[in-house]
Amino acid sequence: MKKGFYLVMIAQALSSVADNALLIAAIALIADLQGPDWMAPMMKWWFALAYVALAAFVGAFADAFPKGRVMFATNAVKVSGCLLMFSCQSLGLDDQGQLFMVFCAYTLVGIGAAAYSPAKYGIVTEMLPPELLVKGNSWIEGLTVLSIIAGTVLGGILINPAVSDVLLSHLWISALVQTRTEAAILVIGMVYLLAATTNLLIPRTNVRYPKQQTNPARLVCDFMGYVKILWHDKLGQISLAVTTLFWGAGATLQFIVIEWGARHLGYRLDQASVLMGVAAAGTVAGSILAGRVPLKRALSVLPVGIIMGFAVMLMPLVTEAWAVYTVLLLIGGLSGFFVVPMNAMLQHRGHVLLSAGHSIAVQNFNEQLNILLMLALYSLMLWLNLSINAIIIIFGLSVSALMVVFIHWNKLNHRANPGLENTIGQHGHGQALKH
Repeated sequence: MKKGFYLVMIAQALSSVADNALLIAAIALIADLQGPDWMAPMMKWWFALAYVALAAFVGAFADAFPKGRVMFATNAVKVSGCLLMFSCQSLGLDDQGQLFMVFCAYTLVGIGAAAYSPAKYGIVTEMLPPELLVKGNSWIEGLTVLSIIAGTVLGGILINPAVSDVLLSHLWISALVQTRTEAAILVIGMVYLLAATTNLLIPRTNVRYPKQQTNPARLVCDFMGYVKILWHDKLGQISLAVTTLFWGAGATLQFIVIEWGARHLGYRLDQASVLMGVAAAGTVAGSILAGRVPLKRALSVLPVGIIMGFAVMLMPLVTEAWAVYTVLLLIGGLSGFFVVPMNAMLQHRGHVLLSAGHSIAVQNFNEQLNILLMLALYSLMLWLNLSINAIIIIFGLSVSALMVVFIHWNKLNHRANPGLENTIGQHGHGQALKH
C-alpha cells in the first residue's frame, strides 16, 4: 500500500467521525426543540437527496482536479454546514425556524459529502491495482465503520449531560456557546478542520482523464448513459443492486436502532448511540475477514446477505445487555463481510468501464436513491404508529427476500454468459467510453 493511501484513509476517517457525530448532535437538537419522531430520519433523507441531485455533476468534478484537492474543497462545504447548525440557536428564531435551519445545515453537509465521495473512492482505484482492491476496500470500509463507531460514540458522549456540563464550565467554551448541542457542534467542527488539513497532505496520483464536460444538460445526459452502462454490465448490475440495498438498509438501521433502544430497551439518545457503535464494531470485524476474499470470489458472499436479514429479526427477542450486544455484533459482522467484496467488485467494474469519479457517482446515485426510498418508508411507518418491533420484522424480511432475488439473478447471468468470471480482474479504465 502506498503512503498516500493511508493519508486518504485518515482523512476519510476524520471526516466520517465528524459526519456521524454531527448526526447525533442534530438529533439531540431536534429533541431539544421537541420535533416529532419522524423528523430525524427525514433530516437524513435530505442529506441523501444531495447525493441524488448532484450525481450527474460530482463525478466530473472529481475527475477534473486532483482528488486530494477535491476532498479538501468538499470538506470545507461540510464545515460550512457545521457552522450553520452551530449558529442556528443564536439567530433569534423560534423553534420551528431553528428546526428548518437544522434541516438546511445538514443538507449542506450532505452536499459536501456527495461531492467528497467520488474523490474518496475514486482515488483508491487510481492508487491500487485490481488485485489489491478488495484488500484496499477492506481497509477503507473497516476504518470507515470504525469512524462511524467513533463518531456515533463521540456524538453520544458530547450530548451526555455530565460531559456537556463539563464542556460548558470551561471559560473559553462557555464564552462561545450556551447549550449542550452548541458545545458538541463546536468540538465536531474541530474534527472537520483536522480532516481538511489531512486532505492537503494527500499526494497527486498523476492519473489524467479526458477534459470533463461543463454543460449541465450534457452532464445529465452523459450521466444517465453511465448509469445504463453499469446496470447493463452483468457483473456491475449484481454488485450495484447488492450495495444499493446494503447502504439503504444501513442508513435506515441507524434510526431503527435508536428508536428500538428508546422504545424496546428504554435507553436515552446517548445510550442508544452506543448501540449503533456496537453494530458498527461488528461491521469492522466482518470487513477485516472479508479482506481475505479474493476479487474473483466476491460473488460467493451473496448468501450472507440473506442470513443478515434474518439476524435483524432477532432484535425484538432480546432485552438483556449481553444478548442485545451479541445480536448487534452479529448483524454488523454479517453486513461487513458481504458488502466489502461487493463494493470492490462494483468499483472494479466501474473503473474498467467508466472512470473512477463517474463510476463512484453512479454508485452513490443508486445507493442514495434507495436510502431516500427506505427512509421515506420508515418515516411513513413511524407516522402510522407501527410498533418498532413490527418495523424491524418488515425490514429484516425485505432484506432477506431481496437477497434471494439477487442470488437467482446472478445465477441466470452466469448461465447466459459462461465466461463471465474471466472478466473479473481486467486492467485499464474507460473501456465503455471508448466505444
